[in-house]
Parts: sequence; structure tokens; C-alpha cells
Amino acid sequence: MNLDHLRLYRDIAQTRSVSKGAQLNAVSQSAASQHIQEVEKNLHVTLLDRSTRPLTVTPAGRLYYDFCREVLRRREDLDSALSGLRHSVDGTVRVASIYSVGLSEMSRLETAFQERWPDAVLRVEYLRPEKVYEQVAAETADLGLVSYPEVTKEIAVIPWRNEEMVLACAPTHPLASLPRLSVRVLEGIDFVGFDEDLPIRREVDRYLRDHGVAVHITLHFDNLQMIKEAVALGHGVSITPKRILKSEIDAGRIVAVPLNDPLSRPLGIIHRRKRKPSAAAENFLQLLQEPQP
Repeated sequence: MNLDHLRLYRDIAQTRSVSKGAQLNAVSQSAASQHIQEVEKNLHVTLLDRSTRPLTVTPAGRLYYDFCREVLRRREDLDSALSGLRHSVDGTVRVASIYSVGLSEMSRLETAFQERWPDAVLRVEYLRPEKVYEQVAAETADLGLVSYPEVTKEIAVIPWRNEEMVLACAPTHPLASLPRLSVRVLEGIDFVGFDEDLPIRREVDRYLRDHGVAVHITLHFDNLQMIKEAVALGHGVSITPKRILKSEIDAGRIVAVPLNDPLSRPLGIIHRRKRKPSAAAENFLQLLQEPQP
């Protein structure tokens, strides 16, 4: 049985798209479609309902999807066990991360991982929070990095760190010269926020509401990079994790003012329950949990 074919069908069923599944496996869409037709012919069933967009996985298709996932998981377990016998770490670690963990920090982790375990491969994909959970639940990611992590029946959480939140503002903003500030001075101020469906937006809104403060949202985005740029250009202030402002602070584009009323953002590492991680994933997890600068 060809593992590449099992992986191809798993990804097609997961994404509910032949083209996306084909792209993930570096094959043409026509080759992917032909493979699905051959499997359906051999099994005498219909795996996918092609009349809907996105595709619908039939009951038979779901059974075959579960079979593919189980075989691929068992192969990963075998590779991990063999790697242990060889006293080396190889294989691929698939990490799904929210954007705001920081490209610079992840780059540093990738470099450290490669130096320690040169035979292993680290693949990182940046996604919205809900997509990170989906990837981990579907086992298309070994680990997920999220803020405000939530435990579910499929997902377990390992606490990672708490990040201090600060007021980010342009150097020319009147609040930039303050050594610290009370959140109450933000009443009515122009504010750059996160999109309303993101956990960090809900927490910042709750924080402001608890202190009886109403701000004027001028712009909102789904990622911290756009928020930092809007703040640097003077479109308003924002409350963000201090850690992700380092490069802008060093460049003199943004000032971080500590808050008298503390607020922090918890980060967590999520993984699928009852699934033994590969040796490579175990080592990356260990690297994540080491003290960071």
C-alpha cells in the first residue's frame, strides 16, 4: 500500500478540496482526481460527493479517511521507535502557529532545532487560531502554538508562557513620554484593535470594560504585524504583548508604555490527546520549554 496515496487522500478529505490536497502533496489536480477514482473503483464505493462545494466526504469516505490516518499514524510511531533505536532524531515536525508568536522568534527556534537535530525537519505554518486547532485535531500538525489556549475533548494544553501586555504608541504620541499609565487615561482615545472574533480582542475588550474605559476603534486587523504598522504610522494606540514589539522598539518606531493595571497574554502548546508524539516532535517540545531570552 502506497503511503503517499494514503496521505494524498487524507489531505483531500481534510481540506475538502482535490486541488488543495494535490498542492499539499506536490501532485497535479488531474493526478489526484485520477487516484481518487481508482480507489473508488477498487473499493466499489463513492468516497467524495463532488456535486457540493466544498466537497462532502461520504460515510464510506469517512471510513477510508480514518483508515488512512491510522496507517499514517502507525507509520510515524514506527519511524519514531526506529529513530530511538538508532540513537538519532529524524523525521518531520509539523507546527501550526498563530501569527503573533513572532517570525523572528520562530526563526531562532528553527535555527536552534536544526543545529541540534540536523536529520530532522521543522515545518511551521502560520494560521488563524481556529485553524491551528483544526490542524492539530486532524493530525495534520503535531503541535500548535496559540494564545488563550482552550482544552477540548480532542485537544490537550501544555502551558508555555505569559507575556506582559503594554500600551503601544508612536514616539510622537502624547502618552509615549509617560513612564507608566493607568488604563483609565485611554477613555475615548483612538485605538487600533484586533478583529472581533479573535481571543485577544475579547480579552482586551474585557480588560477595558472591567476598568470602565471605552475607546474609539479606528482600525482593526487579524494580525499583530498590521496592528504594529498602524500604530507606528500614528493611527492610534493599541494594547499588545511587549515581546512582539522588540524590533519596532529597537528601531524607534514604537514606544511600549507599561500599564499600572497588569494584563498578560497566556500562550500554550496544544497537541492531540492520546497520540504519542514522534521523537522529533518531543525534542522540539523540549526546545520550546527551555528558558527563552
